[in-house]
Amino acid sequence: MDEGAIEVDSIKPIGLPDITPELARESGFLGVIDLLKVAKHGKGENIYLVRFHYVRPRTKRPSERKPA
Repeated sequence: MDEGAIEVDSIKPIGLPDITPELARESGFLGVIDLLKVAKHGKGENIYLVRFHYVRPRTKRPSERKPA
């Protein structure tokens, strides 16, 4: 994924009880503990669920390419 972009779909404040095993696995972690090891940092008390997706770079049409 060298090119392209990350597009944010939503940012939602949540509480610690909202971090379920299902949410952790859906997010690519083995479980809640695994997620918290990565996500918890600093002194902050706020928790946000950020949903996003990868956007591939647009391919140029042959007429838009630079001549060789």
